Amino acid sequence: MEQYYGVAIVTLLCGLVLFGMAITVARIHSATGILAPRMTGDPRLEQAIRAHSNTLEWLPIFLPSMWLFAIYWSATWAAIFGAIWLVGRIAYFVGYLSAPLKRYPGFFIQSVATFILLLGALGRILFLWIS
Repeated sequence: MEQYYGVAIVTLLCGLVLFGMAITVARIHSATGILAPRMTGDPRLEQAIRAHSNTLEWLPIFLPSMWLFAIYWSATWAAIFGAIWLVGRIAYFVGYLSAPLKRYPGFFIQSVATFILLLGALGRILFLWIS
């Protein structure tokens, strides 16, 4: 199990990042006076909600891909690409809050990391299954 410590840490850091994003959304709700369940009326609030939601939407693609890559290829590389994904998601969130067009670098970073993990895991599993 020790070989998966890095991947486990990245998984837990994902939870912390999501928690931090949720706190940011809650703070913006409070600062704007737009309390839940309302989610519209202030562009900054709408951007924060969308950035947080988009991160949640990517998790079901990213997490299984990272873990399967770790199992079938390399736990070390899975953790590295997982950390890159986290950096990309943080850059995406911060960029989105400052100006929606500034989200693209973070989106690109996390997309590349996800596709490497996804296609790497899929390719390796298919290769092993066929051979």
